This record gives sequence, C-alpha cells and structure tokens, in this order.
Amino acid sequence: MFGRKKHAVQNPVAKAAQTVPREFRSEWLPFCTAKQTAAERQLYASIKEAVPLIDAAIGKIVRLIGKFRIKADNPLAQKTADEFVRDVRVNGSSAGLAAFISEYLDSLLTYGEAVGEMLLDESQSGVRALYNASLKDVSIEAGASPMELVVCSRGFGLNRPVENQALVLATLFRQKSGTVRGTSLLEGLPAISGILTRIFKAVKTNWERVGDMRFAVTYDPKDGGFSEENARQIASEWKQAMRSDRVCDFVAAGDVSIKVIGSEANMPDCEVPVRIMLEQLVAKLGIPPFLLGISWSSTERMSAQQADILTSELEYYRAAVEPVIRKIVTAHLRLAGVHGSFEIEWNNINLQDAVELSQARLNNARAMQIEKEYGLEGYDEF
Repeated sequence: MFGRKKHAVQNPVAKAAQTVPREFRSEWLPFCTAKQTAAERQLYASIKEAVPLIDAAIGKIVRLIGKFRIKADNPLAQKTADEFVRDVRVNGSSAGLAAFISEYLDSLLTYGEAVGEMLLDESQSGVRALYNASLKDVSIEAGASPMELVVCSRGFGLNRPVENQALVLATLFRQKSGTVRGTSLLEGLPAISGILTRIFKAVKTNWERVGDMRFAVTYDPKDGGFSEENARQIASEWKQAMRSDRVCDFVAAGDVSIKVIGSEANMPDCEVPVRIMLEQLVAKLGIPPFLLGISWSSTERMSAQQADILTSELEYYRAAVEPVIRKIVTAHLRLAGVHGSFEIEWNNINLQDAVELSQARLNNARAMQIEKEYGLEGYDEF
C-alpha cells in the first residue's frame, strides 16, 4: 500500500547480542571483555620448556593432523590453488600453506590463540606470503559487539587496530563464553608441571650429591695430643689424595675415620609419583602413551582404542583450522580473478583401518589363489 523502498543487503550483519552487559560504549570504544594476559602466555611457554613431554605431545598433534589438498570445481581454480598451496612463501624461510598451518596450530594449542597475516604482491593479484604473528606483538580485542574480533598491534603502550582487518587471521581455540580469550590445551597443567619439575630438580640435586660425594674425616688421636698443625696436615693429605689424577694412598697416624656424608639416607623412589603426574598429562593432552615413548603395559585392543580416540581428537583440531585455510585460499583465488568453489580434503589419519583393509585384501587374494590351485572356483560350500 505504501511504496516503501527496499534496499538490497549484500552482507547482512547480525543484530546485537541481548545477553551481554549493557555498558557505555561508543564507536571508538571497543566492547570490553576479559582477554588473555602476557603472564599467562609466558607461563604456558615455560611449561613447554620445562616438561619435554608436553612439548613432544603438541609437536605430535601438529604433525599427525596430516596433509590436505584443495579440490576445486574447475581446472583453472584447481591449478591456481595447487600452485598456491605448494609454493606460497611462509615466514621468510618456509614455503607451502601446510607450513603456515603447522605454526598456526602450534600457537593455537599452546596459547589458545593464533594470529596470522596475508601479504599481497605489488599488483594485488594474489597472496604473496603468509606470516605467523607473535602474540607478544598483537592482541585480539572485541569490536563494537562480542561477535566481532579486532586484531590490534602493540606499540608504545597502546593497542591500535591494524589497517586492513580482512588480511588478518585470528582464531580463538574453544573460546570462553563472554570473553575474548581462547582455551590453551595446557590449561590446568601448571600445578602438575610444577610437581614434576620439583621432582626432577630433587633428583638432579640428589644425584649431584651421590655422584660427587662429600666426606667427613674424623681424627681421634690415641695419645690425647691434638694440635691445629696435625689437623691442617691431615686435611692437606686428604685433599691431595682426592684430587690426584692417579690412585693415591692417604696415610695418617692415629684413629682416623672417613664416612660419606648422607650415605645413611636412601634415595626416595620417585617412579610412582612421576607416573601419577604423567597419567594426568596424558589424559589432558589426549595422546596415547606409546606415541610419547612411555612403555606402560597395555593390550593390543587398548592400543587400538587409544588410536581411535586420537583420530577423533585430530579431526577436532582439523575443524579448528579449516576456516583459516578456507579464508586464505578464497582470498587468493578472488585476487587472482579465478571464480569457483572448492573443498578441503584431508588425508586418512586412521591408519589402523587402512592396515586392516590391506590385511583383508591379502587374505582374500590368498583364498582365491588356493581355490584356483585346487579348481574350486565358484564353490561357496564344500
């Protein structure tokens, strides 16, 4: 009835969330939410450095997610995507989109956050390089709403949004509700790693004492005479005997007793507490013990179940980085003037199924060979 003009909406924007606190905000003031601090990131980095098993587990996850390929719907897009995935420059010393994703996933698992950037060539006809940004140099902030993430660069005590947000990649791993912070895979492990490092330090100290023994030399003269000169002479002879490069006898007059300091104390057994702590680490990281070099007793069926659980974990990590891969490849294809859709295909990570399938095919081939030798082709029953 009334001629209301309709405007075409190219990129519809979601309405403001109703469950966020109503605070005073303006166009230049971002939405204030909790975010990760530099102290937390330093803590997670220290944990990786102090406990090699944690560093090895994250490295195993990054490598085990496997390789991927881009499957486009037309030959030109397929060729452009293949060349880009194989040859794109990464961080100045690497090449290939897989190298960028590996570093990106490592940061995502360690800190719960990851930031990257796409660098264009001079003609802006494609993505020239990819850069993994350090979380020390950037921060992930909330924009005008909690649905918008803004990457800011740090400098001179200020956080300023980067100019072109479309070229920046930012991911929060298992983002916590109501915050602009991800969840590190190492969350909950500081206490466990603290106990482990304390045990390791105690073992180091005890073995230093055992390996480099300290002696208590007691001199009891029979005639009751004692002088400072005698004590100094005994000490000099003992040092000469202990520091000599060859076997040297220690000769002293009187009743001299020599004992190793701390020889009566037994070395505490740390195998049980260390195993308890390692079990907590393995449960948190989701990596089977045999992949980390831990030789715990386990049956073949248990190992197979652990491999299946690891497969589901790796698929979850793949899903976390797929939006980043899609955004990078889409940007390169559009800048190169190539149109078309594509899919991301990962290689098979369930090696157990592949081995069982190969074994079944081998058994069938042997059965067919036996039937052929005895002329039993076509017989289902004997």
